[in-house]
Amino acid sequence: MLVTTTNDLAGYRIVRHVGVARGIVVRSRNIIAGFGAFLQTIRGGNITIYTKLAEDARHDAHEALLAHARELGANAVLALRYDANEINAGVTEVLAYGTAVVVEPVQQ
Repeated sequence: MLVTTTNDLAGYRIVRHVGVARGIVVRSRNIIAGFGAFLQTIRGGNITIYTKLAEDARHDAHEALLAHARELGANAVLALRYDANEINAGVTEVLAYGTAVVVEPVQQ
């Protein structure tokens, strides 16, 4: 699966637009991670526990996006974007979305 944040894909032409593909995950912090993050905030700097939680959530949303694009029959996703919203205290939704398309290499 080819994925790009741009609206086109160099070296390929769009054969068919399939639609919007998306992947959604909802994550919550756990008490142990929250306590560890609290200790890191005392020291200052990057809060690695939350960084890992954010990276894992984005990765899982991205994987869900790819699975949805494949279900739609796409072989590429254009204009990939991420969005995150707090649903409740300590509960965050991460959304990955883009335009699912079928592309083929440009013959030169």
